[in-house]
Amino acid sequence: MTKFILTPLLLLFVLNVFGQSTGTIKGRISTSDGQPAAYVSVGLKNKNQGNTSNEAGFYTIKSVKPGQYTLKVSAVGAKSVEKEIKVQAAEELNVDFIIVQSSSELKEINIRSNVRNKFATKKSEYVSKMPLNNLENPQVYTTVSKELISDQLVFSVDDATRNVPGLQKMWEATSRGGDGGAYYSSRGFIVQSKLRNGIAGNVTSRIDAANLERLEVIKGPSATLFGNSLTSYGGLINRVTKKPYEGTGGEVSYSRGSYDFERVAIDFNAPIAKENQIYMRVNAAYNYEGSFQDSGFDKNFFIAPSLSYKVNDRLDLSFDAEISNGRNAARQVVFFYFPASQLGFDRADQTGLDYKKSYANNDLQQTYTNSNIFAQANYKISSKWTSQTSFTRTYSYSNGRNPYFFLVPDAVLGLPASAKANYLSRGDQSTDNGKATVTEVQQNFNGEFNIGRLKNRIVVGLDYLRSNSNVLFYSTDKFDVVKFRTAMPNYYNFNEANLSAYYKLNRGNKDSVSNYLSNAISNTYSAYVSDVLNVTDRLTALAALRVDRFENINNIPGAAASGNPPYKQTAFSPKFGLVYQPVKDQVSVFGNYQNSFTNQRGTDINGNTFKPEQANQLEGGVKLDAFKGKLSGTVSYYYIKVKDVLRTNPVNPNFQIQDGGKISKGIEFELTANPFEGFNILTGFGYNENYFVNADASVEGRRDGASMSPYSANVWLSYKLPQGNLKGLGIGFGGNYASDNKIVNTTTSVFTLPSYTVLNASIFYDHPKFRIGAKVDNLTNKEYWIGYTTMNAQKLRSFVGSISYKF
Repeated sequence: MTKFILTPLLLLFVLNVFGQSTGTIKGRISTSDGQPAAYVSVGLKNKNQGNTSNEAGFYTIKSVKPGQYTLKVSAVGAKSVEKEIKVQAAEELNVDFIIVQSSSELKEINIRSNVRNKFATKKSEYVSKMPLNNLENPQVYTTVSKELISDQLVFSVDDATRNVPGLQKMWEATSRGGDGGAYYSSRGFIVQSKLRNGIAGNVTSRIDAANLERLEVIKGPSATLFGNSLTSYGGLINRVTKKPYEGTGGEVSYSRGSYDFERVAIDFNAPIAKENQIYMRVNAAYNYEGSFQDSGFDKNFFIAPSLSYKVNDRLDLSFDAEISNGRNAARQVVFFYFPASQLGFDRADQTGLDYKKSYANNDLQQTYTNSNIFAQANYKISSKWTSQTSFTRTYSYSNGRNPYFFLVPDAVLGLPASAKANYLSRGDQSTDNGKATVTEVQQNFNGEFNIGRLKNRIVVGLDYLRSNSNVLFYSTDKFDVVKFRTAMPNYYNFNEANLSAYYKLNRGNKDSVSNYLSNAISNTYSAYVSDVLNVTDRLTALAALRVDRFENINNIPGAAASGNPPYKQTAFSPKFGLVYQPVKDQVSVFGNYQNSFTNQRGTDINGNTFKPEQANQLEGGVKLDAFKGKLSGTVSYYYIKVKDVLRTNPVNPNFQIQDGGKISKGIEFELTANPFEGFNILTGFGYNENYFVNADASVEGRRDGASMSPYSANVWLSYKLPQGNLKGLGIGFGGNYASDNKIVNTTTSVFTLPSYTVLNASIFYDHPKFRIGAKVDNLTNKEYWIGYTTMNAQKLRSFVGSISYKF
């Protein structure tokens, strides 16, 4: 920590010396009617150096090396203005601009240009697959901005999700081929980050944030525009990545911290052929982190090259990839195979397990690989119509160990029953060269047209998705049983040498070793249309429909007998929304109906084929963007009803019946504010109530143990000095709260993960040429657990320091 304090002071001294050999550019930007042009970008052309005008239209660019430059002013929707300038050492050059735009026209432009409320994002082209302002969108979504990612020293998608109201992390990423990344819960349903820039982009391991521009979490059933394979009834998580830009520049950073954490990252952008407008960008990172427990680590290398090519005024092409590979020793996961009622305790903080012990050796390791390839063509058909063609192919691979554990009641072992369980069963589920691919081709046509005086914005899309998984699991839950409340001389017996010997000895013994081949091939053919109709300048209506043809292809011999026969199924997914703005461009009242579905195979006792399971949401609320964008927020109430759920037939348990269901309802609130210059607030709250209907008697009317904490909240406060000699110095503070979570919840057994409040803080100094920062996570060293039907101990207090050089 002494180094973290002294380093900024040293760099400030260097900055002072450096400033004497550079110049400053400042001035005022005005609109054509003489009003200040606020939040407009101004920078040196082909250089990664610039700033944004303030509310009064003034801007300043410091530390400019002497030389000839082109100074460029640009705003979204406005014509760029350029001036040739010459900067001399220690000079303060004044350059004013007038842009060809009135103040009223610029007001709409500033919806995207307002950077003072830097945690608020006013628009997304992905949520509705068309450029739609948040106030006129009837769907609820949260965006984690790049500014927030920078303030919090975010290195992974996991860290970024802490800023999303009503979203709770439930399980660490497994890194296994065919599996997903970390598991979260939204509105009472499990969701993963399977989309990237609106299409398939699954990553099975910890998802690095090296190429993350922002994170979008879209709430509620969203199959109408995104299908059911990549989303859940709770919504979806979409990663928006960094894109190549005009000019040369980049950033190199180095970070180090607790538990042997070490990270090196680079962001480099450069032209390949300026005259042909071809630009490239490469984001890469090496990341290593140990564990707060006595074993466990994750070592990963990630690279994401991207290329943009403006062929002509009508056609743009882009290509990019994400490639990561690594090795890890899995994090501890404790399951509840035996009834929790027999354990003698019903809370994670009562188990007696040593919080800092993993109960496994560090050589039980797994290797993994992810590679995703993307290509996109954007074509301007006319002034009103555009075409977007996208292709993606994702590949995941894993090979190796994945330890897991069970708490065992003494009586199960034939021992006298004790007040509290004393034993832990240690097992493993390994993958043997598991592989999985997802291929998606998507075609969208976006357009605008009028019917009389009614403006229509429409997207028509076609989508093809192919999933192919071939993963062999072999596992044992009987490696050994250890007594954890006393000294454990056999603690380190759970290691690679002993586990390999166990598998070799018991490979043919089905009572000791289980084998399971996950081989699933499916094709999904979809078409969708969505139309936003401006009934008046304050009232808009949205209507959308998807038709989805799913084909399960199982070419394994005996597929029908295994319960996974080939089948085909058609589903329809509608969506409707209304938005009314009682205060134009400041307040909107909205309501939506959204749908999603899950394909179901098999037949009932009468031979009737099952139909797709359905989830329907009704939601209403208010969105706010007031005080010139300084205060933005959303509050909503949702009601989700899941129907046609398969359950055991109560009359004949050898068959299933399709009449089960689940109700999930709740309130979500989000607010971002900029009370005064430099100070930003982000806060959110979520309440979720859910229960089963027409379910097994043991869970009927009870909360789903695989959902989330009923109450959750998040807050982040950030202050950055906006001017003066220490301009760019900032601090941040906030945290997350989650109430008790019943991960086992039946009439006979209940097990609870205790509520927790985890606090975090950061300090940083952001200079045009460098950035230094430090953060502390879990400030109070809180012991807490996450999980759904499991308990996973989480990281204790950790420190990280980082330094970046910009060029």
